[in-house]
Amino acid sequence: MGKVIIVTGAANGIGRSICQELAHAGHKVYVSMRETKGRNARRVEEIRADAGKHGVDLRTIELDVSSEASVNLAIETIIAENGRLDVVVHNARQVVYGPTEAFTPEQLAELYDTNVLSTQRVNRAALPQLRKQGQGLLIWITSSSARGGSVPFLGAYASSKAALDALALSYAGELARWGIETTIVVPGALGPGHYVRSGRPADTIRAEEYADGPTADVSEIALSGLAELSPRDPAPHEVASAIVNVVDTPFGQRPLRVHFGPDDDGAAVVDAVADRTRAELLRRIGLADILKPTVIG
Repeated sequence: MGKVIIVTGAANGIGRSICQELAHAGHKVYVSMRETKGRNARRVEEIRADAGKHGVDLRTIELDVSSEASVNLAIETIIAENGRLDVVVHNARQVVYGPTEAFTPEQLAELYDTNVLSTQRVNRAALPQLRKQGQGLLIWITSSSARGGSVPFLGAYASSKAALDALALSYAGELARWGIETTIVVPGALGPGHYVRSGRPADTIRAEEYADGPTADVSEIALSGLAELSPRDPAPHEVASAIVNVVDTPFGQRPLRVHFGPDDDGAAVVDAVADRTRAELLRRIGLADILKPTVIG
């Protein structure tokens, strides 16, 4: 039986690919995005045409992850149309690159709002239904930068993904007895082109000081080094395929964490140790049962 799924940040790129592959796998997928009747109206028509052409259940829905009212309305609409919601894919994100000092506090607040707080808005809207059902799945797309070797000028982005990872792990333990599973999907080190196309610090004067000072060559060295490790950006379908595999895995057998691609920055090694330490701690304090979701009903 196909799942009812919502994917955030799904207007294009990885999010769009995730939606398409999930729909082709037989699931009913809600492609969430902002301004469905405005600047994204053309994408809405493209998605509708693609769904009709391939005979899949792919639907667009208005959802602005920065607005609690928008999130609540979207989730309420999905539940009203289906009587349930099975899977939430947290994919919305913003990528930035540059000297950490040069990002204003307002920029960091906006970054964390998109990359971290948006998941809290969606969870608060969706989890009452998932808990009522006694079964569900949260998929969090993080980044190897959250736990891998720290690369200069990625501090702002990596810190937001580290916060997301910590939040996901906390939810995993708190939701297990409700029959809700958690999987954290971790793409490998991204190619330099990923960061070249990303956001930049608003304080250009501070950024120029780093570009003209003793750190003048740091960015070039870092990006060329990343190019050697990751000669290309991972294709969106690779992330999408990993998520389809997780969704199609039977309840109770889904992994807590999925890494894919070469472990160029060591994130998989660090995560393995950290996740084992977490499991050992939960066993020592008498909470071993929350390492796996409870089968309800």
